[in-house]
Amino acid sequence: MSEFDEKSNFDDKKERTSNADEAGFEARALELEERIRLLEAERASLLIEREHYVRDLEYMRRELEQTRSTPLVEATIVDILPDGRAVVHSSNGPNLVVFSSQSITSSVLRPGTRVALNQRGSSIVEVLPRAQDTYVKAMEVLERPNLKFKDIGGLKKQIDLIKEIVVLPLLHPELFEQVGIEPPKGALLSGPPGTGKTLLAKAVAGETSATFISTVGSELVQKFIGEGARVVRELFELAREKAPSIIFIDEIDAIGAKRVDIGTSGEREVQRTFMQLISEMDGFEPLGNVKVLAATNRIDILDPALVRPGRFDRVIQIDIPTTEEREEIFRVHTRGVNLASNVNLKTAAEETEGATGAEIRNIVIEAGLAAIRRGSTQVQSSDMESGIKAVIRSSSTKSTAIYV
Repeated sequence: MSEFDEKSNFDDKKERTSNADEAGFEARALELEERIRLLEAERASLLIEREHYVRDLEYMRRELEQTRSTPLVEATIVDILPDGRAVVHSSNGPNLVVFSSQSITSSVLRPGTRVALNQRGSSIVEVLPRAQDTYVKAMEVLERPNLKFKDIGGLKKQIDLIKEIVVLPLLHPELFEQVGIEPPKGALLSGPPGTGKTLLAKAVAGETSATFISTVGSELVQKFIGEGARVVRELFELAREKAPSIIFIDEIDAIGAKRVDIGTSGEREVQRTFMQLISEMDGFEPLGNVKVLAATNRIDILDPALVRPGRFDRVIQIDIPTTEEREEIFRVHTRGVNLASNVNLKTAAEETEGATGAEIRNIVIEAGLAAIRRGSTQVQSSDMESGIKAVIRSSSTKSTAIYV
């Protein structure tokens, strides 16, 4: 082999070695890059985990500090002195003259305000919210009924009246300002049982976005002297705080009956509650955007001081529905019922003379039950007749039993 061939072979071998080294370097570089990506992902995961541990540590520290801190003492401000100090009545017993923290604005400190006192120096360190009776707070309707005015049949005139008194002043108060009159304060719904008084109130709650506070007259009567008046006062305070709001008192005759000179201690307590009610409705403190609705089926026994203008500005009478109104009520209650073509709602309305809206609703339910007993999914005319007979006959039997 010549010297030239040996040199050529050496160059080829050197080139192959160089190519192999470059391939190895590239593979190693790719391996290192992949390793770097894995480490960066692991680092990001560890940083996120570290943030969680830091938040947990801060939470534990705050909980530990709150556990170790001394409790504050609740007190009520009695008077504000000229030098800025306050006279407070603490829950521990005696009245104290204390300073207030510089972080508290002096304008919010006034007699009757609930505050928190530091146990060490007995200084005011916090202003507490106004105390609310849980019994009164539970009267606020948080879940509104899914009921609208269009779901009520046979009460078109009454719906228009209640819209003028309750809904219109809350939605468009500027109309009353332009005319120059004060909006009505409330309305009293009167009528026989089952004619739709409470149903109208539910529709008002469903139609308006105002706070709706519902109670029954008997719930305002308490056992101890002065408790019923306090509940009424806090009820109207809650309504003013949540204004615009609507207060609905069902069966108001439980506390609004005519006052008598002679009575038991229980009757006198009912009268105290009643006097607080009429004072709140037409007293020194205006109601503002608070409307009062009430319902009763015994308007004849109500005290004249309750039904006079200025308290209940309008009495809405709901009577037994007429034939046309009964037909409309039938149409409302059979809106989702699978009726056969032979069912005549006008005939059903004519056959139910004297029936109330509640009884008509019960007739539709009885007709549906009759169809189920037949094994059918469609209400026939015979089912409607059997429903009418069942409800009207039971109502007549009850009425006869009362007067026998």
